[in-house]
Amino acid sequence: MAQWAERYKIDTVDMVDGKWREMSFAGYGSVFHVAGIAHQDSGRITEERKQQYFSVNTDLAIETATKAKADGVKQFIFMSSIIVYGAGGRLGKTKVINKDTKPSPEGAYGFSKLKAEEGIQPLNDNSFHVCILRPPMIYGPGCKGNYTLLAKAALKLPIFPDIKNERSMLFVHNLCTYVKGLVDSGSSGLFFPQNKEYVSTSDMVLRIALAHGKKIRMTKMFNPLLRLLSGKLSVVDKVFGNLVYEQTDASMQLVSFEESIKMTESGRSA
Repeated sequence: MAQWAERYKIDTVDMVDGKWREMSFAGYGSVFHVAGIAHQDSGRITEERKQQYFSVNTDLAIETATKAKADGVKQFIFMSSIIVYGAGGRLGKTKVINKDTKPSPEGAYGFSKLKAEEGIQPLNDNSFHVCILRPPMIYGPGCKGNYTLLAKAALKLPIFPDIKNERSMLFVHNLCTYVKGLVDSGSSGLFFPQNKEYVSTSDMVLRIALAHGKKIRMTKMFNPLLRLLSGKLSVVDKVFGNLVYEQTDASMQLVSFEESIKMTESGRSA
C-alpha cells in the first residue's frame, strides 16, 4: 500500500513494550493487528509458555482493538489462523472448511487465537468494523516454518513421495492484495483468504526443486507405508493430509501458484 503514498499513510507500531499505549490511533482508518507469538506448541508446553500465548495472542489483541475503537478508528483487521479448526484431515480423507464449520482448536496457540476472536467480535458495530482473517499456511520470500522444511527436502532429497493431497495455502503477496481490498472497502466479517489453486505437497516440493534447477524423482513407493502411518504419526498427516477452505473467497489473487514459488525461491541459496 506504500506504493500509493498519495492515497495511504502507513505507520508501524512495535508492541513488544507498552509504549504503544501512549500513542493515539485517532485519524487512522484501519488498524491491521499482526502482533503475536508464532505457532510453536507442538507436543507438551510449560504452563508459563501457555500463559504467554494467551497474554499476547488474546489479551493484547483485545486491548488493541478496544483502544482502536475508543480512538475513533473505523476498522480493525485481526490475523487469526486456520489452526482454530484443529489438525488437518488424515491422508486420503478430505477436510473442507466453510463458514459453517465450527472451530475446534488443538493446543494453546489455536485456543489463544480463537479466544481473541471471541473478545474482538463483540466490538463490531456500524461505526467500528471488525475483520477476522483465518489464513492457511502463508509463504513467501524469507518465510519460516513448514514451507522451509519442504524447501530443504526439495533441495536435498533425490526422491519424494508422490501423493495427491490438497491444501489451502496463501502467498504473502496475495495476502497483501486481499488486505488492501478489505481496507479499501471498509469491510467487516469473517474471511478465508487463500490462493485460487489448492496445493499438493508433492507438487510444491517438485516446483521448489525445479525453481533451483534440481532434479527430484516423485515415487509412489512409500505411499502404502504413509497410509499405514496416517492417524498414528502426526507428521504424516501434517505433511500429506488434506485441509482446504471452500474456494469461494479468493477473488483478489494476483500471483499464480507457479509464479509464487519462483518468487519465494528467487533469493534462496541452493
